[in-house]
Amino acid sequence: MGDSRPVYLRIADDLRRRIDEGGLAVGDRIPSRSELKRAYEASDQTVDRAVRVLKAAGYAEGQFGRGVFVTDRAPLGTLLRSTGAVDSPFAAQIRCYGGRGAPGGPGAPGASVPGAGEDAALSRDTTPARDTTLTWEATSSETPAPAPIAERLGIGTGEPVLCTQYEYLANRHPVQLATSWEPLTITEGTDVALPERGPYARRGVRGRLAAIGVRVVRARELVGSRPATTPEAEALGCAAGQCVTVVERTHFDGDDRAVETSDIVVRADRWRLEYTIAFTS
Repeated sequence: MGDSRPVYLRIADDLRRRIDEGGLAVGDRIPSRSELKRAYEASDQTVDRAVRVLKAAGYAEGQFGRGVFVTDRAPLGTLLRSTGAVDSPFAAQIRCYGGRGAPGGPGAPGASVPGAGEDAALSRDTTPARDTTLTWEATSSETPAPAPIAERLGIGTGEPVLCTQYEYLANRHPVQLATSWEPLTITEGTDVALPERGPYARRGVRGRLAAIGVRVVRARELVGSRPATTPEAEALGCAAGQCVTVVERTHFDGDDRAVETSDIVVRADRWRLEYTIAFTS
């Protein structure tokens, strides 16, 4: 029986297999449009569609004026999720693989984010890095709660929340995005209203809210995936539509009231999530 796949998928699958099997290595040029047209007796449109599939899957990237090249898809590291990992949007620790180090600092061991304490660190089981700088940028604004966020927080749609958008960087290279929402009914007018300013800045959700008498006792995380939006792709250095991993996390106080919720976004092809599960009996 003949191959029933559309020609563009056959081209994309063949190229993926060559990359996975090492026939095309990282940095190698993908066969040109004219080469693929001859090999598969395909049209320009068919070949271009196959290459778009390859790019969307993270296997290749275009370089202006040079062609399309195989990208490095090896995981950069693991986001370690544990009881100590859910208090900061930076997701606590990142363990790098095989000496790759942080993006922008090849082979560099990990380092701590300044001022973030144990809730935000990039680490390998080695000595601290001297050439890897980790930091984040954040902007906060008051906004009406969109319906999905209001549902997560247990408040009415349109009620005021503080929205803080984070971009986490290693050697100025974005590795993670996060957006946090907090009900202003809890923090407005207090010293902890702005997560990145004031006497309790950068202390994480639990540390900040404890300062105003709110005891955070648990967090819930939902892990999913979806295509990257254009702004996310531009920030994370991938193609729009490429798969990203999204961790939806919500903090609760002792009355089971949601006091903060956030979305953490990383490239699905470069980062894995690791969860530590302790058995109580």
